[in-house]
Amino acid sequence: MKDGFIKVAAVTPDIEVGNTAYNTEQIIQCIGLAGKEDVRLLVFPELCISGYTCNDLFLQNILLEGCLEGLEQIRSASRTHDMLIVVGLPFLFNARLYNIAAVIYQGEVLGLVPKQHIPNYSEFYEARHFAPAPAENEAVDIPVLGAHGRQIPFGAKLLFAADNLPDFVLGIDICEDLWMPIPPSCHHALASATVIANLSASDETTGKEIYRRELVSNQSARLICGYIYADAGEGESSTDLVFAGHNLIAENGSILSQSERFHNEMTMSELDLGRLVSERRRMGTFEITPPAQAGYKVCHFSFRNLNKTKLTRFYSRTPFVPSAKADRDRRCNEIFNIQAMGLKKRLAHTHCKSAVLGISGGLDSTLALLVTARAFDLLGLDRTGIKAITMPCFGTTDRTMKNACTLTEKLGASLQEIPIHEAVNLHFRDIGHDPEVHDVTYENSQARQRTLILMNIANQANGMVIGTGDMSELALGWATYNGDHMSMYGVNCSIPKMLVRYLVLYYAETTDDEELRAVLLDILDTPVSPELLPPKDGEISQKTEDLVGPYELHDFYLYYMMRFGYTPSKIYRLACYTFRGAYDKDTIYKWLRTFYWRFFSQQFKRSCLPDGPKVGSVALSPRGDWRMPSDASVAMWMKDLDQIKL
Repeated sequence: MKDGFIKVAAVTPDIEVGNTAYNTEQIIQCIGLAGKEDVRLLVFPELCISGYTCNDLFLQNILLEGCLEGLEQIRSASRTHDMLIVVGLPFLFNARLYNIAAVIYQGEVLGLVPKQHIPNYSEFYEARHFAPAPAENEAVDIPVLGAHGRQIPFGAKLLFAADNLPDFVLGIDICEDLWMPIPPSCHHALASATVIANLSASDETTGKEIYRRELVSNQSARLICGYIYADAGEGESSTDLVFAGHNLIAENGSILSQSERFHNEMTMSELDLGRLVSERRRMGTFEITPPAQAGYKVCHFSFRNLNKTKLTRFYSRTPFVPSAKADRDRRCNEIFNIQAMGLKKRLAHTHCKSAVLGISGGLDSTLALLVTARAFDLLGLDRTGIKAITMPCFGTTDRTMKNACTLTEKLGASLQEIPIHEAVNLHFRDIGHDPEVHDVTYENSQARQRTLILMNIANQANGMVIGTGDMSELALGWATYNGDHMSMYGVNCSIPKMLVRYLVLYYAETTDDEELRAVLLDILDTPVSPELLPPKDGEISQKTEDLVGPYELHDFYLYYMMRFGYTPSKIYRLACYTFRGAYDKDTIYKWLRTFYWRFFSQQFKRSCLPDGPKVGSVALSPRGDWRMPSDASVAMWMKDLDQIKL
């Protein structure tokens, strides 16, 4: 449970309708199995102690008494498990029968939550037997389990909070509650619940699986919560209906795990409570009302141990890139359109008929050129108005030069070659720099000379300079201040490096021009480099990822730092888990320290960025997306890293 993770499970036990002794035994067995997996929240289906399909047997005292005996056995068995257990049963109170969820922790029934919305239509006749939750807003304490005389809170407005895990607050839906226009879980979440347990008995009909999954997913997204849905399955009566045991675990719109239908099984995953709380904090419209003020009673408990949760859920190595190819292609086209529409507006507003950009044969300038071409098409402008300038110097290789020229030709843009060797050497003489000293002055002089040329050509052509730098470079400060750092509109400013790669690949895979596809694929195969140092044997000698680290790691770090505000130690843990087998722990740690040091020290470059379109949830624009002092201290983040034991 370190770092805000908690292992949760939804389970469908084997049952026999009306056999409370057998059902209780199966439930206790499931609790034991969940305990071996270190599950901390276990959710059972609706009315599982009795079986959901008992119909008029619910009116028999012997069944109701058997359910109370079963609840007592489950309560007793829970003593040895550090686990919150939510189980369903029929419950008689004040001469009314209620469909309830009993919440149990270590030998204590913390509360009883009645179902609020009782269905009464063709498949289900619950209203024949069950009453909806009492209309009273406040929970009441009632004696339960006969002679034991314990007073237990009973009511629809109960929340269950772990005092030693403050981000864990549980609310309860019961089946039909979720299908309502405003489910009770909406009110639970607005009263601070971060996790919702739904005890359900949803019959299986054609197409209902998809609807159910989307319903659970959407509710978890709307409430920014974890949602555990436990469904009745085989063992329920098949007189008129079939139940499939479709268990689901969702987190903020994502299905983390789901069971195979028509098999009674346990579905497990880990909820990231820190992620949920972070998302709510970022959303200014998600306003929490204190539970007492909202009419809720909070039932407090504390987990016995807060040990480290073993992770099993999936984390993408490229969180900025959709994993499914069909979705990836749709998203790539959408991103191209966002970039191009942003540039289109800027060109139209400034009445520019030309655009100027430096083309190097690398990934970033390739994407910028592709976007500019699309913007010109949207404006109905001739692509010859795109002035692609190649400026070879000391580090330029034949491969990148050839690719830059071929790409420009295939896209129909105008190509101009302006070698800058003489201009840079003259500058070296002016400032007294030895050209044999290949230091930062040697490198940055080339970048600034190129920017000078681009800006002045833009003046000549009454156009604007299109920036090519990407978001990963901005995060690391891997740009020459007032060199490639500067432009008049940066189309790639919110595109991380790994997404740049996928966008170029998408264009290569979807173009009908075989020659264009070939050059794009070769650009993708070229090492990322600023080409500011002389090549060795005609090959690129200066590889960016050798100097600042792998971009797939830096993009991973950037996503979880910016999107959720994770600590360095939590990001390190996730990276070790996600990249296991690809990078060892020492390598991950080394580049994570580099990431934080560079991110803080290079903020001054981000504080004065040119305009550019935002395409995703993470961006570094100083005009709203990321506001940070340029002289902020990195000390606390480094201290957190120092405490990691490698």
